[in-house]
Amino acid sequence: MEAATQTVEDVTWELADLLRGDGLDPNEPESAVTALLDRADELAGAFARAHEGGVAKLDGPDLVEAMRRLAEISELAGRAASYAHLRFAADTEDPANGALVQMVSERGTAIQTKLLFFELEWVQVPGERAEELLATEGLEFARHHLELERRYRPHLLSKPEETIATELSVTGRGAWTRLFDELTSAIRVKLPDDEESVSLDVALSRLIDPDRDLRRSTAEAVTAALEPGLRTRTYVFNTLLQDKSIKDRLRTYPHWLASRNLANEASDESVQALVEAVKGRYGLARRWYETKARLLGLDRLADYDRMAAVSGDDEDLPWDEGRRLVLESFASFSDRAAGVVERFFADRWIDAPPTPVKRGGAFSASTVPSVHPYVLLNYTGKRRDVMTLAHELGHGLHQTLAREQGVFHQNTPLTVAETASVFAEEIVFGRLLGKAETASSRLSLLAEAVEGQIATVFRQIAMNQFEDRVHTTRRTEGELRVERFGELWAETQAELLGDSVEITEGYRSWWSYVPHFIATPGYVYAYAFGQLLALSVYRLYTERGEEIVPAYLEMLSAGGSRSPEELGRIVGVDLADPGFWDSGLDLVEDQVDAAVEAADAVIASRAL
Repeated sequence: MEAATQTVEDVTWELADLLRGDGLDPNEPESAVTALLDRADELAGAFARAHEGGVAKLDGPDLVEAMRRLAEISELAGRAASYAHLRFAADTEDPANGALVQMVSERGTAIQTKLLFFELEWVQVPGERAEELLATEGLEFARHHLELERRYRPHLLSKPEETIATELSVTGRGAWTRLFDELTSAIRVKLPDDEESVSLDVALSRLIDPDRDLRRSTAEAVTAALEPGLRTRTYVFNTLLQDKSIKDRLRTYPHWLASRNLANEASDESVQALVEAVKGRYGLARRWYETKARLLGLDRLADYDRMAAVSGDDEDLPWDEGRRLVLESFASFSDRAAGVVERFFADRWIDAPPTPVKRGGAFSASTVPSVHPYVLLNYTGKRRDVMTLAHELGHGLHQTLAREQGVFHQNTPLTVAETASVFAEEIVFGRLLGKAETASSRLSLLAEAVEGQIATVFRQIAMNQFEDRVHTTRRTEGELRVERFGELWAETQAELLGDSVEITEGYRSWWSYVPHFIATPGYVYAYAFGQLLALSVYRLYTERGEEIVPAYLEMLSAGGSRSPEELGRIVGVDLADPGFWDSGLDLVEDQVDAAVEAADAVIASRAL
């Protein structure tokens, strides 16, 4: 394993891997990106000349060869797009980075437009003939993808209409999403005790602090920092809400979430069952917050108290220590998994330091199968940052193992995409808990685990309910005022929190920095789906040990080549079971019970 000492400032990624080969010069990135797009455009034109108007006449081997050509085009354009977007994420303020993203988006759209015909003609192939073609030997790398495309048949428009929609996407949703990213990345928070303003991520990390006055002043500073651009971000959201409403109407989707459910390979009924099951257990979150109020000596928590450390031993974990802990945790589970994860550190696939110009949050970008994923973090040295590191490297492991599936099947539906990330967090948490030497440190870890479950299961479903309200309200009431967004946000948060947490007036604007609402409408319920799935798989691991490891890695390696139900069956999980969600929520309740028991013990010891 990599042993060289590093500070977090040393950990920046090397994006040139995306621009190597094919006669490209990584030292001239703009030229290399242009060359990739030129080649993709050339191939797309040749593909269209060869196949437009004739997809229905293809035989099996012809279809296999056509899909290989499409995969090659997707790889070339994907390398260019990945480079541009990752460079922009690391520095959203450099105009050259924004210009490169825009150029790639425009040229990528032009390439996509040339290829639109293929999907439109493929879905019109008669069912019996399509089944014959799908059975062709050698089509495994694209079979599930082609099956899924046919599910969109009722929602596709004519070729001229689809062409117009694709062309306008550059100046539509894509442009608004980029603007939102730039606006939120530029937010600076002036904290009372700091001379320099800090990024939103750094400010939010201070809500962990045990000093309530500091938490309150930090929350007030965040609210103040959100205020100047609030009307602009509201306008962006309003515009995208209406954009989606128009597209849903034109494509005859019955409700705002239908297209997301289709993309996730999840039925409306199963998603609603998940939402109702989680809402039915909101009391678990309230129970913890009531316990936490007693721990902190408060009558009731305020919203800025929810993440407060319950003890003073939230140790700082410098980058080197966090790296070591995560690598050891993966190694304790699987040498193969640890070997993959170690490459992220050794080969500069991670960008870790928080900087003023960087996109907030964290992600793992799968890029394309011919290269490798990249992880972006804003690592501030808190224990939660180590859990985030494990989470994103879980994604990275999943994406790396699935590269063998090729460009059509590397990525999974969102509902399964969180499985490896949550599983990785659980491994790291178990290791931290095993090292906890005092009741206070054990309580601190259990509290963080429960708050992670609340954030990923209950809070995400509350955010799903906020999205549901804003999408449906926008469609019935028209453009929504800033205050109306705040009302709907507070309303759906109150449904989760009840009387256990006071929702302050300032908190009403905190919806306005959440990127998922803008870039990926309907995304958030997938966190709860993936969390409960991952917890079920992790329980199997705790019960059966190494026996389950090969099946688990097989599931990750399958990528998106099978449906979520089929992927679950690999590891012995039945996603079609109506009681599945309650089973996962029972695991969350076990963690809440353990945390409350630890809290009661600490409170009792203080009274002695």
